[in-house]
Amino acid sequence: MRIVSTLVVFALVSLCTSCAKKTQTAVDPNVTTRGSIEVTAQLEEIRGDLIDDPMYDYAHVMKYKVRQVHRGKVDKETIYVGHYNPAEPRSSVADARVQQIGGDVKQFRVGDVHRMAMEAPIDDHYMGGIINKYFGEVNDPVYWAIWTDKAAK
Repeated sequence: MRIVSTLVVFALVSLCTSCAKKTQTAVDPNVTTRGSIEVTAQLEEIRGDLIDDPMYDYAHVMKYKVRQVHRGKVDKETIYVGHYNPAEPRSSVADARVQQIGGDVKQFRVGDVHRMAMEAPIDDHYMGGIINKYFGEVNDPVYWAIWTDKAAK
């Protein structure tokens, strides 16, 4: 009986350990290699409504608080990031106009933490409509999000 109990405990510990390993996710190589800047940041604010119209392509600027800079240079704790067609999941947002973007974020929600590969300023990397509700209020550069993955809070 004691051997059976020991085997059951061992099996449960092994199961828990293997489950723990499966829940740990590696960082997507797209976020670690694309762009010249890589950060983990918390989405603090989305000003205005996101347009969900397949006839209109645009970038919407959102406010983030930087938690960690992984690559490149970011001088401030608060940054402004433009996301292309943000009403679309990042996995399907690439199109004929903007091909080299993506990620695993399905929906942008204030409070979520994202790991992003970016370029700056947005005007050097994206030629199209930009909804920037911070224009005139903030003179900081606007970053262009290339790859956006969800990160742990």
